[in-house]
Amino acid sequence: MDFIIQQVWPKFRLVYTDPTTGTPGTGSGIRMLIENQLAFSQASRSLKDEEIQRAQQRGLTLKEVPVAIDGIAIAVHPDLPVSGLTITQLKDIYTGKISNWRQVGGPNLAIIPYSRRKEDGGTVEFFIDQVLEKADFGDNIKYVYSTNSALRKVSQNLGGIYYASAPEVVPQCGIKTLPLGKSENKLVAPYQEPSIPSSQCPQKRNQLNELAFQQAIRAQYLRHNRVRYFALI
Repeated sequence: MDFIIQQVWPKFRLVYTDPTTGTPGTGSGIRMLIENQLAFSQASRSLKDEEIQRAQQRGLTLKEVPVAIDGIAIAVHPDLPVSGLTITQLKDIYTGKISNWRQVGGPNLAIIPYSRRKEDGGTVEFFIDQVLEKADFGDNIKYVYSTNSALRKVSQNLGGIYYASAPEVVPQCGIKTLPLGKSENKLVAPYQEPSIPSSQCPQKRNQLNELAFQQAIRAQYLRHNRVRYFALI
């Protein structure tokens, strides 16, 4: 989105700002927007009623502008010999029911699931709602400050796993992303096939499987009449 804005307005410069308190994420961005610390904020969910009310108390009216569709991708170590996961297996990993990669066809190796905390962002809320079906995270979760720190940890730990916005994950060199699906015979890759091994990165990078995400988001939109990413101004 940053690139597109600067194409249209070449003199406009975006400056990323870390939150003054807490961790980066949708909730922090909206809070900083309401407190007049930002001109606009990107978000991965709709505004909550309490955020709308808090803005109104400050004399502000927030506007949601749909700018993109998005989906989640799963990152693991590039050397992990696992070909994909079902949604149920992913849920069981993050609720603590599955704790070893051999339970999903991988090596006898402990799984290290990383996540940001629920209050950190819309992506986490979406994951809990749609993947965990509102279940709580297991006691096995290792919480991280940001997606960057999580991806570094996964690249350094063969048993690591992390979920995040697909465009943030798919092109990364130090990890690989796993195909996902409702069943083992219906797994969909988040990248354009064939997958590019990390040994060829950064000269070549995996590209987002845009068609698959468009089809999935279109189906979700028809069911729920909404898209996931908004710019809030």
